[in-house]
Amino acid sequence: MKRIVTLTLNPAIDGAEEAEQVRPIRKIRTWAERYDPGGGGINAARVIEELGGSALAIYLSGGITGPILDELVRASGIESRRIPIGGHTRISHTVHETSSGLEFRFVPGGPSVTREEWQACLAALEDIEGDYLLASGSLPRSVPSDFYVQVATVAVRRGMKFVLDTSGEALRQAAGKGLHLIKPSLGELEDLVGRTLPTPQDQDSALRGLIAAGAAEIIALTLGRDGAVLATGDTLLRIEGVKVTPKSAVGAGDSFLGAMTLGLAQGRPVEEAFTLGMAAGTAAVLTAGTELCRRADVDRLYAEISRDQTPAGG
Repeated sequence: MKRIVTLTLNPAIDGAEEAEQVRPIRKIRTWAERYDPGGGGINAARVIEELGGSALAIYLSGGITGPILDELVRASGIESRRIPIGGHTRISHTVHETSSGLEFRFVPGGPSVTREEWQACLAALEDIEGDYLLASGSLPRSVPSDFYVQVATVAVRRGMKFVLDTSGEALRQAAGKGLHLIKPSLGELEDLVGRTLPTPQDQDSALRGLIAAGAAEIIALTLGRDGAVLATGDTLLRIEGVKVTPKSAVGAGDSFLGAMTLGLAQGRPVEEAFTLGMAAGTAAVLTAGTELCRRADVDRLYAEISRDQTPAGG
C-alpha cells in the first residue's frame, strides 16, 4: 500500500457525552463521557488505522491543552509528528440529548497561528516521504487563505497526490492547483461554482464542469443521507444513501475521505475506493459521539452498497 500522510492545522480535543435534556441556565448533568483526538486529518488517520491501513498524522498543538491532545494521539496508536504552537489547542464538545435524540455540537474557532508556526508545517512536508497527502479541516485564524495552494505546490514537487477537504476561499484558491481529490458537501460545491444546485442534474453538470476545468482529478460530492456522487474525467457515479438510524454526525465526512483515500492508496479502482468511502461515512453515523466508524460496520455496508450502484446521467 502507498503511504498516506495527513495534515491537520486546527485539531481539537473532541469531548462527547449524553444528557437527558439540554436547558439554559440550569446545571446539565451528563454521563458516558469520552475524549478523542479530533480535527479533519487526525480523524482521517484514525479511520485509516481502523480499516487496517496506516497513516502519518502531522498536526499543530500547543498551550496547556496541547499535551492532552498529544496523549490522545499517542493512545490512538497513530504515527504522528507534532508541530508546536504557542496558542491553546481547542476543545470541542458534543452532547447527545437522550430525551429528544438531538445532538448539540460546540466547536471553538481555535487558536491564532503565527507565520513561523504555519511555515513549520510546510517545512515538515518537505522532510517526509509519502504517496498521498490528505489535508482536512478549517484553517486557524491568521493562516492565509492560500495556504493550501502552498501545500499543493509542495505536494506536486514531492510527487504526492494531494487530497483536500476544505471550504470557502481556501478551496476556491486551491482548485486547479494540482489537486487529486476534493470532497465538497453540497453547500461547499455551490459556493465553489457560485450558484445553487437544487437538482441532481444541476449537481452533475457542475461536477462535469469542474472536472473539465481541471479543478481536481476526482471529486466526491457528499450529500448526507441522500448519498454521494463521484466525478472523474470519464465517470459519473451516484450512490443513494443507505437508510440507517443515526446516532451522531461527528466525523462522517472525515471517515468518508479517510476510507476513500485508503482505497486509492491500496490500488483499488476509483469506483471501489468511492464505495469504501461511502460505507465508512455511513458507518460513522452509527456510533455515538466522537467514536467514528467501526471496521465491521464498514465491511457490511461496503458489501451492501456494492450490490446497487447506479451511473448518474450517463
